[in-house]
Amino acid sequence: MLDGELAPFKLVDYGSGTSVIVNAGVYKQELFRMREDEGFEGSGYDWASLAAVFLEERMPELTGVVRFDPEADMFSAYSGDREAVVRFARAFRAACEDETLIRDLFSRAELD
Repeated sequence: MLDGELAPFKLVDYGSGTSVIVNAGVYKQELFRMREDEGFEGSGYDWASLAAVFLEERMPELTGVVRFDPEADMFSAYSGDREAVVRFARAFRAACEDETLIRDLFSRAELD
């Protein structure tokens, strides 16, 4: 049920925690194209830069609880606290669907 609510993000439970992942290069590519002249391409690292701004500004209580582990082709946020990952995933997904908000947050993302 949660995965349907979070799509295209997906929750993954593993022995010591939970991750939320999304494949890079598909979802919200038009957002990353806005700054492609600066080097953004929608990679997992670019997603992590965007998520870091979101976390710092919108959910600072989860800073240090939810961490990022991006790769070129995938964004991943994880924690040993499953509820923290679920809260982050729901809020970040909602922010991604709010075009004005996500563009504003992305304007402050820094290229990794």
